Amino acid sequence: MEAVVLTSVVMIFVLLVVACGRYEATRDQVIGAARAAAEAAAIVPSASLASKAASAAAAPELALNGASCKATTVTTGIQKFKPGGDVSVTVTCSVDLSDLGVPGLPGQENISVTQVAPIDPYRVVS
Repeated sequence: MEAVVLTSVVMIFVLLVVACGRYEATRDQVIGAARAAAEAAAIVPSASLASKAASAAAAPELALNGASCKATTVTTGIQKFKPGGDVSVTVTCSVDLSDLGVPGLPGQENISVTQVAPIDPYRVVS
């Protein structure tokens, strides 16, 4: 009887470790995607191209190692897009945890990371 109780406790613990690992691995990928997106948006010649560059740079980072994102959004802040200004990019990802079946664990958790990249003060922005 004790083995049955102990086995279920160990299984729940293992599933919690897997959930934490999935969350942290995806969080690291979202941080990398936000950083790459902000850097890509900061080097384009115009504010109108910043969103496309950010999305294009974030996509490969999120696809790396099969991120557990159900839905991803990339938002680009171009209010300060001028020489010497900056551009901010927020990447939001919903991590799927529903397949683990751990009692009390949410089905999905949102991860949102914002990175800011400076724009070269000596460049010409169109």
